[in-house]
Amino acid sequence: MSAHGGSKAIVAALAANLGIAVTKFVAYLLTHSSSMLAESVHSLADSGNQALLLVGGKRARREADAQHPFGYGRERYIYAFIVSIVLFSLGGLFALYEAYHKFSDPHGIDSWHWVPVVVLVAAIGMEGFSFRTAVHESNLVRGKQTWSQFIRTAKAPELPVVLLEDFGALVGLVLALGGVGMTLATGDGRYDAAGTACIGVLLVLIAVVLALETKSLLLGESASKDAVAAIEKALVGPGVPSVIHLKTLHLGPEELLVAAKIEVDTTESASEVADAIDEAESRVRAAVPGLTMRIYLEPDLRDAAGTLRGTTAP
Repeated sequence: MSAHGGSKAIVAALAANLGIAVTKFVAYLLTHSSSMLAESVHSLADSGNQALLLVGGKRARREADAQHPFGYGRERYIYAFIVSIVLFSLGGLFALYEAYHKFSDPHGIDSWHWVPVVVLVAAIGMEGFSFRTAVHESNLVRGKQTWSQFIRTAKAPELPVVLLEDFGALVGLVLALGGVGMTLATGDGRYDAAGTACIGVLLVLIAVVLALETKSLLLGESASKDAVAAIEKALVGPGVPSVIHLKTLHLGPEELLVAAKIEVDTTESASEVADAIDEAESRVRAAVPGLTMRIYLEPDLRDAAGTLRGTTAP
């Protein structure tokens, strides 16, 4: 995924959520609907999350230094993980607390009856625009993957985060509209509380999914299967008969560490081995474009019996 595509989706989501948060909070002040308060906090949390993603993207672009020789690419993963924590606590747990409070003291919406409905319908429209932008940007890099596969395997966290947040926001708005609508129709505030509780459960579930996916990225994921196969195929060439073992690790969404032990010809000189390694590195970079690669290749030899002289342990 390009950083530009992710940033475009984040900015669209941030603009939508800031506007939605203000309108929802005004509606809450007028109606005292718990669903409107939960949705206000939800949109505020989403706005903060998108700001965190932008900060993470900016900090990840810092140049490598002596203390961080492989750069700061993983900052994007760290900030995405923080997003899941904010969504869980500020969004999900607050909504559940507010639902409990409303169930303890249920009351209907006594004034400004039309306000929450108009605000929620308008919010669905704005959130739909943000979600459409995220879907469009994701389709540019998703390929033939299903949506669940894309979210599980994406190395850049921004689009999956925005997709899940926007999807959760749309579902939450529909739940809030259902709770408010039933409360207006029956005068029973427990429907409003039920809508709020459903929003809370939804946000907690999305936060857990985000946390699990970003945790895997933080621990360190290899390149995709297709990329690993392309790298291994590219390594083999003039002066490199075979690949003994290969390891890859994403240092960031667009940065990849490649470490491999390769077989070289016993008849080659040191200069020829160095040339073969340089050519192999060039082939690898050409085989997987769009990634900044740090490649480390260790040559090894086979004796007359065909046995590797060095250790073959990964």
